[in-house]
Amino acid sequence: MSITVEEKHQILKDFATKEGDTGSPEVQVAILTSRIATLTEHFKIHKKDNHGRRGLLKLVAQRRKLLDYLKGKDEGRYLDLIKRLGIRR
Repeated sequence: MSITVEEKHQILKDFATKEGDTGSPEVQVAILTSRIATLTEHFKIHKKDNHGRRGLLKLVAQRRKLLDYLKGKDEGRYLDLIKRLGIRR
């Protein structure tokens, strides 16, 4: 149900702002988006997994907070990120 190490390294390579960047909002949002997509697929099969659904909602809320932070700091980076990830809003 989680993302693999290879997927995480690929996300780091694609979204890092500089070498060794693992904590920027862009990287964090990209990792959360990947985890959310994985869980969404899980819930298509396991419709009654309500305990897992709570975790999904927490991830979505965390991503929303990070996106709001990024929008307040630098709207250009925010718009670029949601465009690259295909997140609507």
